[in-house]
Amino acid sequence: MGLGMQIAYLGFAGSDDAEREAGVELVRLERLSNDIANCHLTVEAYRDPSGTRVYDARLNLITREFDLLPVARSTDADLSVAIHRAFDDAVRLVRQRCASSPAR
Repeated sequence: MGLGMQIAYLGFAGSDDAEREAGVELVRLERLSNDIANCHLTVEAYRDPSGTRVYDARLNLITREFDLLPVARSTDADLSVAIHRAFDDAVRLVRQRCASSPAR
């Protein structure tokens, strides 16, 4: 059974590039853990105080036991970079979690 993902866009309509980037990152995450059942990605666009458009990517992972694993948010002026960094943080979180859990 594959890993599911919901994406919510705030402040903009989203894009095919964002969907594609998130899909590639989801495959990378899925290879690391059978314990993650779902993830929720929220990407928000806004203007910072200087007027530059930035993207804030927030990711929450849901385990098969229905535990919520929030991932640190990532902010960047490049949408793809913000998404990639959020998934990088998720990969670190999953690896730490796998390393600290007892062998089954």
